[in-house]
Amino acid sequence: MVEEIYQKPLLRLAGAATGAGSLPNPDAEETLDNPTCGDRITVQLTFTDGKITDLRHETRACMLCQAAASVLGEEAAGHSLEELCETRDDLAAFLKNEKEKAPAGWEKLDLFSVVAEHKSRHLCVLLPFDATINALEMKNKKS
Repeated sequence: MVEEIYQKPLLRLAGAATGAGSLPNPDAEETLDNPTCGDRITVQLTFTDGKITDLRHETRACMLCQAAASVLGEEAAGHSLEELCETRDDLAAFLKNEKEKAPAGWEKLDLFSVVAEHKSRHLCVLLPFDATINALEMKNKKS
């Protein structure tokens, strides 16, 4: 299993840690845990006119969660809550082999195809998206 999942491109994504850190004045923040494996991620966002302008994450998690957070750190800016929800749903379907490709505009998520056969690891990949969506939804409720 380790050889299947922990491939060099995913290790590189996790190591890049794009978006790692914190924001001085975030508009929204969310911390989520994966009780199955102990992953924890805190996502902080700024946004304008319903679109993310910056995303930072502090991730204490497995390589898969770190790699997914890094992709989100690269790609989240410019996207709305609705777009992220659609991307998350498409990614979940991709991990279940219900879609052949990762969501359009998020091609690096194709690297997670190796996770499809490991259902228990799907939440590791989805956790950064869930934290980001939760942060945006909570901010929208407060506004």
